[in-house]
Amino acid sequence: MDWGTELWDQFEVLERHTQWGLDLLDKYVKFVKERTEVEQAYAKQLRSLVKKYLPKRPAKDDPESKFSQQQSFVQILQEVNDFAGQRELVAENLGVRVCLELAKYSQEMKQERKMHFQEGRRAQQQLESSFKQLENSKRKFERDCREAEKAAQTAERLDQDINATKADVEKAKQQAHLRSHMAEESKNEYAAQLQRFNRDQSHFYFSQMPQIFDKLQDMDERRATHLGAGYGLLSEAELQVVPIIAKCLEGMKVAADAVDAKNDSQVLIELHKSGFARPGDVEFEDFSQPMNRVPSDSSLGTPSDGRPELRGSGRSRAKRWPFGKKNKPRPPPLSSLGGPLPSPLPNGPPSPRSGLDPLAILSEISKSVKPRLASFCSLRGSRGTVVTEDFSHLPPEQQRKRLQQQLEERNRELQKEVDQREALKKMKDVYEKTPQMGDPASLEPRITETLNNIERLKLEVHKYEAWLAEAESRVLSNRGDSLGRHTRPPEPPASAPPDSSTNSRPQDDKESSEEPLSEEGQDAPIYTEFDEDFEEPASPIGHCVAIYHFEGSSEGTISMAEGEDLSLMEEDKGDGWTRVRRKQGGEGYVPTSYLRVTLS
Repeated sequence: MDWGTELWDQFEVLERHTQWGLDLLDKYVKFVKERTEVEQAYAKQLRSLVKKYLPKRPAKDDPESKFSQQQSFVQILQEVNDFAGQRELVAENLGVRVCLELAKYSQEMKQERKMHFQEGRRAQQQLESSFKQLENSKRKFERDCREAEKAAQTAERLDQDINATKADVEKAKQQAHLRSHMAEESKNEYAAQLQRFNRDQSHFYFSQMPQIFDKLQDMDERRATHLGAGYGLLSEAELQVVPIIAKCLEGMKVAADAVDAKNDSQVLIELHKSGFARPGDVEFEDFSQPMNRVPSDSSLGTPSDGRPELRGSGRSRAKRWPFGKKNKPRPPPLSSLGGPLPSPLPNGPPSPRSGLDPLAILSEISKSVKPRLASFCSLRGSRGTVVTEDFSHLPPEQQRKRLQQQLEERNRELQKEVDQREALKKMKDVYEKTPQMGDPASLEPRITETLNNIERLKLEVHKYEAWLAEAESRVLSNRGDSLGRHTRPPEPPASAPPDSSTNSRPQDDKESSEEPLSEEGQDAPIYTEFDEDFEEPASPIGHCVAIYHFEGSSEGTISMAEGEDLSLMEEDKGDGWTRVRRKQGGEGYVPTSYLRVTLS
């Protein structure tokens, strides 16, 4: 069934229908165009959102990037960014394959439709013109017939009238004959025009217009087919990106499953583990003891040789970082008159300090002494911390890791320079064998520079290796569990323990000697016991547990039983001995490798 047969008389209906089809095509093109704008805006907003939440620092400089939670979040952001790219691809496909192609096709359809309807209107105009000619010939024939009949009646009346002359009768007959001839000619003309019109009308309705209608039908069907294909492109553009979007969603699910809470806890430990041992118990400082005590060899403030221990910046104190602040040089205590207090002399008689009561001096000293145990706020570090090349400003564990990283970087750079040197040597050999390829002397500066870089990097590698070995030994000394792995006690240090009579190391004596006594202090005796109790008396700097039994048979050592709790009085200075105090009393040196040390 076609339009030319079934809709031969529905010219206006077909005109409206084809116009509606083109309007629908334009409407769909406009819809797809706006859909493209929506997709582009959506993709742009997604990309802006991803950019907003992506880490600003590189992954190697961001410690948070080592956590699985952060890595999963970054992966999700990347998947969302890929998803936005797929939305942009959908917008591009819709814009090119739908909007542009259908808009171009719509213009072609409009031109074709216009041409067909112009042809149909011309055919209608020709048929109408033929019909007008038919009507005109018909009216003329009708008019000529009436006039011929009238003329015949006039001639017959005059012929019967006895009063009419013969001339009048002849004239009336001639007029009737003329009118009759004209009517005959009009009749022939009308018959010919009628025949022509019937032929034109038959051609119009059975041939010309059906062809035009069939062309319009074909045009409309092709338009509908393209429109349906356009509908399919809308879904096809979505289906093309469905696999990629599915991978993006799968990647998000994988990222969600990759969150490992246990591993993140381990990463936090690796990032911020200081390597320090836990602080021991705080020793009780008894200030209720009598202030005037008889000097004894066991007094920590008075060495065994009878000389009082000097208190000042030269006194050796164990480093308790990060729980304690670094020691600063302390000026000598001032008297009420503004001058330095007199220093104790050996075997000197006790004398009051510039006439002040000992309780008043005790009150002043108590106000100036800060607590020994720092708060946990000190663990957060200070902005004014000086960054050193060996990373000694960091905790032991972090120092070891940073030194390991630096050593690996230097080794990579060294290997790169070595490879470059080998390549330059080979190039120089080629130049020497074939001078036309280049001048061997031109490579000498680069070879020299490479050799200098190699020497410099070797020195840096050796330097970092030494620092790393020192840091590792420091970490192992603070890691109690590593010491417990020995199946038998390690051998004590080969060197003899320090002289316990001095109660300090030679280095400490050297530091103490750097602060000379004033002349006033050398001549004025003071209360030795008072200085011992209140001028920062020696107290434990940590806690330690004996891992193995040790018989202190040599001079300066002290015996200890396995598992015994001891107070740490002085750290190992590199000779393998540590000074401790037993709870039952007694103080001396024991091997450092026999202890599990916890600094305060």
